[in-house]
Amino acid sequence: MNTPERSAAFILDDDEEKIEYFADTKVSNAGTFTFNKEDHTVANLLRMQLLRDPAVKFAGYMHPHPLIHKINLKIQTSTSQVAPAETLSAAIEDLSNETDHLITQVTDGIDKWKKENDTGVMGM
Repeated sequence: MNTPERSAAFILDDDEEKIEYFADTKVSNAGTFTFNKEDHTVANLLRMQLLRDPAVKFAGYMHPHPLIHKINLKIQTSTSQVAPAETLSAAIEDLSNETDHLITQVTDGIDKWKKENDTGVMGM
């Protein structure tokens, strides 16, 4: 078959960087980040988190082709005091904190359920 290896969708090649940044030459305070070996899941999470930031004027992404495992994320900030890389870093940190909070809440909920529904050994 001529299908690509499944691992090609998520394992970086030796010469590949995970994230690349290209400053926009036409629009001030803007740049494009290229995420290699990522898909809509990560891109949409980042875009939505970036749009919550009041310093972000525009955030959008493009997936060039379904067989190309690459996402281009464009960010434009509203002032020159805040760089696109700073807003992306803050968005990643915020998502990490939200994920940690979610894991804690789920773990606590499972522990509470187990305590409330503990019926003893082998359900007797």
